[in-house]
Amino acid sequence: MLACKHERSAFGSPMCEHLRVADAKGGIDYVRWYIGSDLDAELVCIPCAEKRKQRLHVDVVDVCEECFVHVTSGINCEDQIGGKPGIRVRPEPFNTSLKTTVLPKDLGAVIDIAPINHSHQSIWMTLADDGRIFRLNAETGEFAQVVRASVPAEPDHKPMFHDLRQRLHVSSRGEFVAVVNDYGRYGQVIDVRTGKVTLNLDCGKYYPETVPLSFAFADVDMRVIAIHRTEWNRLDFSDPASGKLLSERGPTSYQSAEERPAHYVDYFHGALYVSPLCTRIVDDGWIWAPVGVPASWSLGRWFSENVWESEDGPSRSLLCARNYYWDHGMCWVDESRVVVEGIGNDDMQMAEGARIFDVTELGKPDPHCRSDWKWTRELMAFAGPAGKFFTDGVSLFSSNKEGLSRWSIEDGARTGHLPQFQPVHHHRGTGELAQLNQTVLERWTIE
Repeated sequence: MLACKHERSAFGSPMCEHLRVADAKGGIDYVRWYIGSDLDAELVCIPCAEKRKQRLHVDVVDVCEECFVHVTSGINCEDQIGGKPGIRVRPEPFNTSLKTTVLPKDLGAVIDIAPINHSHQSIWMTLADDGRIFRLNAETGEFAQVVRASVPAEPDHKPMFHDLRQRLHVSSRGEFVAVVNDYGRYGQVIDVRTGKVTLNLDCGKYYPETVPLSFAFADVDMRVIAIHRTEWNRLDFSDPASGKLLSERGPTSYQSAEERPAHYVDYFHGALYVSPLCTRIVDDGWIWAPVGVPASWSLGRWFSENVWESEDGPSRSLLCARNYYWDHGMCWVDESRVVVEGIGNDDMQMAEGARIFDVTELGKPDPHCRSDWKWTRELMAFAGPAGKFFTDGVSLFSSNKEGLSRWSIEDGARTGHLPQFQPVHHHRGTGELAQLNQTVLERWTIE
């Protein structure tokens, strides 16, 4: 017999008796206390959590699914996390050697780099603080200026979470570049072959400081498409060679006293992640209150079948919902699986770790969100990874202040670690992870 007196199987995390009976007295705050074994946790009230901090014993009990959902989805509120998740460590052979390239002085003060992924050589584009863009061979040191960007600096920008910074995007073969003001509103697309600005970007003035400027290149049938935010709740796609808008459609926003458009979405588009073969996209955006809610949909349907796919198309689904939490580590494993950083439902209750979703399959609805939203299926979660995420389709790599770590996607074990190396770029053609360390480009090769 369970503590709830129901003759059923135990469900969810064990909880203290004070929490189990709390709704009879009014809701209380509770703590998700990790017990050091993977993500196993117990739910305890605040006084019991204080006992745990003092290493005193606290009794917990099991309840059935109905009672667990009632306690955790009702008037009680998860307030914080405590204890520590358990991180699996299984050392395996791991390359720790770095390649370094001293950047030529002629490149100027380099503020960002981006790989030419289609190349099997270590070819990169570099962006200087004066807008000059160079093509650099990191193996030979050869370089050449290709274009110069002139994106407005936005001196009146008011930071919210991050300072405005310029970021460089490069198409997979290097024929187009884009320079954008992350956490700002302006950018440019430039045709490297002609040196001409083909598209001036403007993502709108409504809260652009909350997200990196939504932009990505995608390859479709040997053609490059530029995906870009044109309003807070609207993404469009254009031909980067001509600047022609390819996603012409009706309005997605409205003013007071105007009729609400049929395809209106209350969604602030964020950082964009295109899958390796460019079949799908993940949008790391947010909605009011605010809640980070990454969304995914089919690029094939969007580009050729349904111009409204990004708003409410049948392939669009949501990964997870986290209060005040977006713009963190995220990457594609393959054409269906996405890894998302952070385990929890709120920025104040977030444990370091990774969650893996299959965006091509529907999962269980989130009981805290609208019942009509479509959610993807979560495959697994494991503790440990934090920071920037990368994969080679076999392992997950995380990069933060602790260094670079390799993780097994099969069981979540950390299988390698390289301290003091914090890459933020992935060259898919060479399998290199790279960091820009002032005037030196440091590279590590995935093996």
